[in-house]
Amino acid sequence: MSADLPIGVFDSGVGGLTVLRALCAVLPEESFIYLGDTARLPYGTKSEHSVARYALQAADELIERGIKTLVVACNTASAAALPALQQRFSEIPVVGVIEPGARAACAATKSGRIAVLATESTVRGGAYSQAIARIRPEAEVTAIACALFVALAEEGWTEGPVAAAAAERYLAPLRAAQSRAPDTIVLGCTHFPVLKSVIASAAGPGVRLVDSAATTAQEVRQLLVTRGLQRVPGGAAPAVSFLATDAVDRFAEVGGRFFGAPIAADEVELIDL
Repeated sequence: MSADLPIGVFDSGVGGLTVLRALCAVLPEESFIYLGDTARLPYGTKSEHSVARYALQAADELIERGIKTLVVACNTASAAALPALQQRFSEIPVVGVIEPGARAACAATKSGRIAVLATESTVRGGAYSQAIARIRPEAEVTAIACALFVALAEEGWTEGPVAAAAAERYLAPLRAAQSRAPDTIVLGCTHFPVLKSVIASAAGPGVRLVDSAATTAQEVRQLLVTRGLQRVPGGAAPAVSFLATDAVDRFAEVGGRFFGAPIAADEVELIDL
């Protein structure tokens, strides 16, 4: 396995670009290929069987292009397909976003009460609750499906009265718990970090927010170090490539907000899975 190969990252659309952004910050010397399966988004409302099939197809595409590590930058796909991906592609590290987020939440909480904000599919599957229970069995986990956050993030309505009202509505049950309220909230969807400000405001003072994008990036960095796959500076300049399965213009327009830098439509390759 050559250390000069890029890292492959995939998501159902643009939300995973928050993970790519974190990866680029932590691993500035690395190259990346990002695949957004925009033709079939959102994954969060699909069956587990369909999500697993889509994830394997996306991973096949990235593997064929030559990568040294695969990052599943989607909570729904991590929950539905990570074991299958790790089994099929045992020759390379395959990293999801749920386990790193769960570990960070368990480390951050003092009371043992943790809330997870996620998509309907991730909440229904209980992936975060199970991951947290493996690490901290006594933890109390409350999971809330926040489907509207995805639409707000993609529309760029990350601040203002509409976003604030949605956050207040979703987090009201947590505040109502009063003395049993969680002290830590996991942003269990890669769209949600761009709404961190309104979520923090609705959560109230003293509540810690865990961003699985940042914790996943640190885990990938450690994996590369452990396996001797870090790219050595001084060679070819690192590069980022973008692939999308539909609507490259919208991918570029909306994706720039998640990536934190402009993406030109002609930089996005349209592919068919």
